[in-house]
Amino acid sequence: MSTERVLTELAAVCAEAAADALRAFAPDAVQVGTPRVMEPGTDPLANLPLPCFAADVSYVDGVTGGNVFVAPVRGAQYLAQAMVGGEGEPEGDELSELDRSAVAEAMNQMMAAAAHATSGVLGTEVDIAPPRTRDVYTDADAHELAEASPHATVVPITVFGEVCRLIQLVPYAFVVRMTRALDERDAEVLGEEPTTDRSTTGMALALGGAHVDLWVELGRTKLPAGRLAGVPEGEVIALDRLADDAVDLYVNGLRVGTGRLLVVDGSEWAVRIETIESGSVAAPGIAA
Repeated sequence: MSTERVLTELAAVCAEAAADALRAFAPDAVQVGTPRVMEPGTDPLANLPLPCFAADVSYVDGVTGGNVFVAPVRGAQYLAQAMVGGEGEPEGDELSELDRSAVAEAMNQMMAAAAHATSGVLGTEVDIAPPRTRDVYTDADAHELAEASPHATVVPITVFGEVCRLIQLVPYAFVVRMTRALDERDAEVLGEEPTTDRSTTGMALALGGAHVDLWVELGRTKLPAGRLAGVPEGEVIALDRLADDAVDLYVNGLRVGTGRLLVVDGSEWAVRIETIESGSVAAPGIAA
């Protein structure tokens, strides 16, 4: 199983857990975006929306890494209002001490939820240090939020229309543990014998309630930007696929297989899954 898929699934589970903690205060104002796995050597803390307010936790018990949640000042103000039951546009462009206290509590609950989800995914307890909150004014401040880690993911979480970020710094040990858990889960789904006797109960609990975005891609094409800007309504643009070609399946931005489009009940689109790329295992006859 690829490291990218492992990191993407881990990021998706933790982001949903964090978002659910925020939804306790703002039920209809929190949306989770598509996880992005950072290229090796890329700084996940670069280009933050300065100034911003951040919370970070570090893993303990012999592993490096942790989670960082970053909110632009406006987003933090909205969140603070939601915490105390307020409504309307926040006043001013700075966080008050009351705002900081309210947002710190929300972030503490969110980061604890993300750490708990990580524990469930790995099937082992993950201990974290007490969360820290701070104002971030400069790039130098941002780089002090966390130590470097071999792997990193970034998930946008929109709060009251303001785009925040959940940044996960993942140690090697987590990748190894989750790869084993996912391989065992896939073996169970496909009816194969697991390669180890390690329990996957924690994995099933963590992923069972997580929501992921599934979509199909019909095809692509490239256009000059100048032409695209002048495309009139009703213009027909050809894609690079034939009508009866297979479509690509994506889950949270990661290509996971192929399928065929179907029409069900005479009007609704569906997709019949043909292949799933957990080792390119074919799974014919499954409709979604």
